[in-house]
This record gives sequence, structure tokens and C-alpha cells, in this order.
Amino acid sequence: MKREICAPIKNGIFIGMNTTTNIDSAHATLNLWVQEFAPSMRAWAMRRINDKEVAEDLVQDTFVAALQSFQSFEGKSNPKTWLFSILKHKILDYFRKKYKQNYVLAGDLGKGFFEGFFNRNSSWNENKKPQNWDGHETELLDDENFRAVLKLCMKLLPELWLSAVSLKYLEEKKGPEICEDLGISQANFWQILHRAKLQLRECINNEWFVK
Repeated sequence: MKREICAPIKNGIFIGMNTTTNIDSAHATLNLWVQEFAPSMRAWAMRRINDKEVAEDLVQDTFVAALQSFQSFEGKSNPKTWLFSILKHKILDYFRKKYKQNYVLAGDLGKGFFEGFFNRNSSWNENKKPQNWDGHETELLDDENFRAVLKLCMKLLPELWLSAVSLKYLEEKKGPEICEDLGISQANFWQILHRAKLQLRECINNEWFVK
């Protein structure tokens, strides 16, 4: 749901701004920024959130925050850099709140999950052993039907896993940058990738090779 950009107002002036800052001037500046930067900000947020509605809400929240702290900007940096910095913190806050109860130490991450794939000797459980893809992975990506299955399987990943996989393998971002964007540790990041790849492979086996 789209919301109009607004800020606390008193006597025609934004609260927190000095009295020489005109509300119309601030709105005009923000409206120009919305037109110029909002599309790229939404696309950037979408690649990290993988939820269009949430991404749009966070971008709108970013412009609200920018309007409320407009006085502190004062042209000290590039407006695009400033806006993306605010958006980045909004995304980090989103992940922290959403996964606050789910973050665990790397050493404890996914013990039950891995037990489903491996036995006590760390060998594959027979029913979870990967199918032989016959070295045709590259050719499979040219198959429209396979790409549809891959897209389906990726959508079944938990949101944080999907964000990590997309940033790593689709955008080819480096690990430290992804960890900073998602607010996770390096250890959690590599554990998440490993779990995501296991789940993706099992899903593809079931939806493509078995069928």
C-alpha cells in the first residue's frame, strides 16, 4: 500500500528543522528525489528483501526518514548516497526484527536440518542422496521449464536464505558485503548458503528429475 510522504508538522514547519526551512521547499526537493531515485531504490531493496510490498514500504519509510532529518543533510553528501544509506539501515532493521528470535550461533545452526540429510557417519542418507545430473547443469539453465522449477524452488526458501543466495549467485556480491547488507555474521552466512543449496538441490531433484 502506497503512502504519502509526511513528517511531523507544527505551524507549517517540520519539527526538528530550523524556522528558515520552508515546508514547500523541502517537499519540492524530496519530490524530485522520489522521481529520480525511487525506482533504483525499490529495485535495490527488492534484490535484498524479495518481497515487493515490503521493499516499497521500506523505500517509503526511507523518504519519510529523509524528510524528518532533512535539516541534518544540508547537502553535505550526495543525496543518492544519503538516501541509500538510510534505506540500507531500514533493511537491516527489518531483518533484525524479523529474525531476532531465529538467529542462532553458527555452531548450533541447523543441527536438526542436517540430520535429515546425513547419518551419524556424516554420509548421505540413502533417500536424500543427490541424483546424478549427468553434467548437464549449464544446458538445464537454457530450458525454460527447468528455469520455472528453479524459480519455484527458490521461492520456497526462507526469506533470509533467498536473499543470501540471490546476492551471492545472481548479483555475484562478495561475502563480507552480503553479511553487511543482511546484518549476519560470516559464519551464519556460509551455514545459510550450505543449507539453502541442500534444500534447493532436494527440491529440484523432486520437482524435475524424479517427475
